[in-house]
Amino acid sequence: MKKIKKAIFPVAGFGTRFLPATKAQPKEMLPVLDKPIIQYLAEGAVAAGIEEIIFVTGRGKRAIEDHFDYSFELEKNLVEKNKLELLKKVRSIEGLAKVTYVRQPIPLGDGHALNCAAHLISEDEAVLVWFGDTLYADCAAAAKQVIGVYEKYGDTVIGLSEAADEDLSKFGVMGGVDLGQGVYEIREFVEKPPLGTAPSNLVQVGLNVIAPDVIKTLKGMKSGKSGEIRLADAYSELLEQGHLLYGRKIDGEWLDTGNKFGFLKANLKFGLKDKEISADLQKLINELSK
Repeated sequence: MKKIKKAIFPVAGFGTRFLPATKAQPKEMLPVLDKPIIQYLAEGAVAAGIEEIIFVTGRGKRAIEDHFDYSFELEKNLVEKNKLELLKKVRSIEGLAKVTYVRQPIPLGDGHALNCAAHLISEDEAVLVWFGDTLYADCAAAAKQVIGVYEKYGDTVIGLSEAADEDLSKFGVMGGVDLGQGVYEIREFVEKPPLGTAPSNLVQVGLNVIAPDVIKTLKGMKSGKSGEIRLADAYSELLEQGHLLYGRKIDGEWLDTGNKFGFLKANLKFGLKDKEISADLQKLINELSK
């Protein structure tokens, strides 16, 4: 079994929930404290052993490329002003990993986004797939958990989290057999089930390891049930064919930054751990709670 060395980040979406802020700025570049969300994810992937990052971008996503690129003018300015700690932070982004960008010219689904990057993945190679709104306080630990299950079982692993019953219709929900220690053998995968029909309360969080058979299935799909090429449809097709899929309920709180409340919650959670502002932030929270 090959070691997982590559991660795909599908970041071509429009981010309509954050308009007008995302009209000219990728939602993945919205900051949680002093870092854009995508940087936390990329750093976590690298800390988990990833050596190459593939961003699947679209129109209006140039800021992501600029962020991970070398900036001569900025670095020169920081050196001249003797802001060496800031210079260190900026340089750590540039040398993070080998970075490749591919374009998804038309938004035809998350599976289509993966197809756009498929030529960069070997036919026998598994890859980490991380969607840009799936944040954890410890992103490296989250990535290591799904990678660890893949290394044990050798098949696709879907990162999972528990969700409230009223929220299950917003996500992909899995049903399966509990193998212990947060690991499940998935028997059923339902995308956005109607209220009261979900097979469990475990939902897909957007952090997966996909085995070669998933990429092969996506390549052969012209469109799924929604009219787009979706990763969820590939999972369902593989299950129907008798393939094994696994789930890992990720330890740690899932901070879904794809919606306004989740984004604000992430900033509060990270802010309360930040030495510079934690005391003032806690004071503000206490005042607002009165």
